[in-house]
Amino acid sequence: MKKIITSIAATSLLATLAAMPLTANAEKVLRFAHDNKADMMENPAHAFTGVFKNIVEAASNGEIRVEIYPSNQLGSAKEHIQMVRDGQIQGTLSSTGALASYYPRIGVLDVPFAFNSNASTYEVLDGSFGKALAADIDASLGDVKVLGFPDTGGFFSVTNSKRAINTLEDFKGIRIRTMTLPTHQKIIQSLGGEAYPLAWGEVYSSLQTGVIDGQMNPIPTVTFAKFDEVQEYLTLTNHLFAPYTLMLNKAFYDGLTDEERKIIHFAAQSGIVAGRGLSRVIEASERGLEGLKKTMKVNALSATEHERFREATQPVVIEDIRQSQDGKGVELLDLFLNETQQANDKLYLN
Repeated sequence: MKKIITSIAATSLLATLAAMPLTANAEKVLRFAHDNKADMMENPAHAFTGVFKNIVEAASNGEIRVEIYPSNQLGSAKEHIQMVRDGQIQGTLSSTGALASYYPRIGVLDVPFAFNSNASTYEVLDGSFGKALAADIDASLGDVKVLGFPDTGGFFSVTNSKRAINTLEDFKGIRIRTMTLPTHQKIIQSLGGEAYPLAWGEVYSSLQTGVIDGQMNPIPTVTFAKFDEVQEYLTLTNHLFAPYTLMLNKAFYDGLTDEERKIIHFAAQSGIVAGRGLSRVIEASERGLEGLKKTMKVNALSATEHERFREATQPVVIEDIRQSQDGKGVELLDLFLNETQQANDKLYLN
């Protein structure tokens, strides 16, 4: 019944939004939805939107008004993408899992243990690979404009309620929730675990009831989702980096003046920097790893085990991506692998 009422409320709100004009008192309205809580200090998504809104409205002297709809007020992350495409809303931050059904080539990002550091991810996603990926999403979907790849919280860690994961053998038989992405499932299976695809809204209750043993997400996500209440062990595997895709409705973007587009791009880049910064602060603070250490048993993989995990997963997943992608997808994969290697080497040498 609660789901039905929520659905009716969201549908009613969408109908109201659709009936509202995009301009009021010379304003252009940019409606932006995401699936995280409305707390700028708790998660990178809302940190991004807060900075983005502030800059757009201030720099445009109020001629562009940004309305933020957090916490899935208008539907799921997947539904947000369709709303952007249909022009019901003008912007969203999409997870790789939500975007995959519209754009399967996003799977090229799912190479495990591809990056040596957070700085390497910025180098790649802000560089030639990120630009090529954004252009291909634009061309493939046709009705969106991608402006960058904000941080979802950093590298993925693994939590579980069974045992500490110190070695590859410790992973055997643990049932881990994944997004509905074949690549994520392949990673868990390659480590000897059992992959269990599950919608985000069902993760906490499934951990609580034992339907699943664990899950994988960045530290800030573990914190704001309160997984420490239903999980005992946290292992800093750092095996994946899955950014958001920042997209606007193309018709809305094309309808902006050159000056307004400059403001939007500046605000987007500023928001990306803010989200990345908050992710690092949360990781290092009581709101992140330091706080989790008080409620969970936390460990990092040794260098030897980190390499064993990489060897068990990376070749298998790369081959799986090659087999599942079309020619353009393979081209993007090769560019991704080349750019990550260069970024890792560059930052290591410096």
